[in-house]
This record gives sequence, structure tokens and C-alpha cells, in this order.
Amino acid sequence: MNDLSAKQKAATSLGMAFTWVFLAYALAIGAGLLTEWALREQDILWRFFVADSVATVVIFIFSFLFKNSSFYDPYWSVIPIVLALGFIYFAVPEVDALRQGVVLALVAAWGLRLTYNWARSWQGLHHEDWRYVDFQQKTGSWYWLVSFSGIHYFPTVMVFLGCLPLLSSLTQNTLPFGWIDALAALVTALAIAIEGIADNQLRRFRLSKPPQGAILNTGLWAYSRHPNYFGEMLFWWGIFFFALAEGTHTWWTVWAALSITLLFIFYSVPALDARSKARRPEFAAHCRRVSAVIPWFPKKS
Repeated sequence: MNDLSAKQKAATSLGMAFTWVFLAYALAIGAGLLTEWALREQDILWRFFVADSVATVVIFIFSFLFKNSSFYDPYWSVIPIVLALGFIYFAVPEVDALRQGVVLALVAAWGLRLTYNWARSWQGLHHEDWRYVDFQQKTGSWYWLVSFSGIHYFPTVMVFLGCLPLLSSLTQNTLPFGWIDALAALVTALAIAIEGIADNQLRRFRLSKPPQGAILNTGLWAYSRHPNYFGEMLFWWGIFFFALAEGTHTWWTVWAALSITLLFIFYSVPALDARSKARRPEFAAHCRRVSAVIPWFPKKS
């Protein structure tokens, strides 16, 4: 009976936590829409960026009030869907509808799956990403300044950059759906599948309660130490390929996918590898055998 009561309390607490998260994002998106409307006479890129920034501030306020920066975690996957819908709303009438539908469906599939993956692993308001805990221990009284600039606003800028190719493919490209679009759709769908499979394999591994220090080295994880990161980076390259369907003048949007790729390669992968080496004695040897990101056949011991 006590165990049942404890589970009921935990479920109620988790439900309340998700209610607060839902409220935070509803207010953030609402504030962003009001900001966009207030700047409706300005350039579309500028007003969407300011609206995105205002929404980030709203989420940061919730992070600060609840002393939990993980309020921001779903932002990475939720806001691109909102931006894509907003771009379509302001598209010129001649834009190819098939391309719009394919791009929006892929962005929605990626965003909803990634958000679901976060939600099923989140334990509630007491649960915070380990990287944020490390930041707090290292920065002390400066933590909330670091949280706003590094945990909230910097990723917002990166995601906005990643969405720049959407501005071209969803609002300006009047050419019919062609082979470049088909290639972009294939790459993007493959990326979503790879990331989804990798996340599910990782979840099953964790739920199996492996021995302390155990390493996931089966499935996609036998060929890459971070196949989920590979899928994430590939997704943004797929979005970039959609922009290329409009012509060579969209090459400048390569900075979108490139920036996110560099973020993963030079921060996310090294940070996670360093943590794994500290917690798993065999992980250093695992690093020497298995590719960091791009799946490839492991080296022999």
C-alpha cells in the first residue's frame, strides 16, 4: 500500500511538472507571436529572431523561478516547428506546396519525436541535465548569468541559424519539387530514423539496469559512440539541402548546418566522452576502437 501511494505521489508530481512546462511553452510561444506582430513592418528574418529571443527569455524566467535550467531542454525541438509554421504563413503564393508539405512533415516528425524522447526520460522538476549541474558547481554565484547566455540563449541562436534554410525552402522557392528536394527528403528522413533508432537502443540499455561501468556497444552503438548525435547533425544538413533546391545563391545558409555540426563535434561529443571515461574504466579503450560520430566498422582490439 505504501509503495502504491508513493507511485501515485510520484505520478502526480510528474504530471504537475509537465503542466508547468506546458504553461511555460504556451506563454513563451504567445509572447513570441505578440512580438512578431508588434514588429510586423520589419524584415521577416529580424522579427522572427527577436520573437525567438523573447520566447527564450520567458523560458529562462521559468528556469530561474524553479531553479531548473532543464525547462529549456524541449526548446531545441519545439521551436523549429513553430518557426516552420510561421514561415509558411508568410510565404509568397507561388511557393511549391509539395515542398512545403514535405519539409513541414519532416520538421514536425523530427521535433515531435525528439520532444517525446525528452519527455519519457524526464523525471520531473527535481531532475536537471548533468551538464547544468556541472556548470552550477563550477560557476557558483555567476551560474544564472551563465545559464541564460550559455544554456538558453546560445542554443536559441544555434537553432535559429539551423532554421535559416527553411526561410528559403518554405517562403521563396517557386520551382517545382525536383531531384535535389528528393535527395534532401531522403537525407532528412534517414537522419530522423537513425536518431530515433539510436535513442531507443540507448533507452533499452538504460532500462535493462546494466552493471556499473557497462558500455553500450551493440546496434548502431557498435559503429559509433554517438549515433544519435550523428542523426541530429545529418538532420540539419538535410534541411540545408532543401535550400539548395532554389539555386546557388542559397549556399550561404551552409553556415546553419555547419555551426550545429561544429557545436556537437567540439563541445557535446568531447564533454560526453570525458564524462564516460571518468565513470567507465573501459571507455578509453572503447574510444580507440569505435568511431566518435560517423558510423564505421570498429577497429580490432
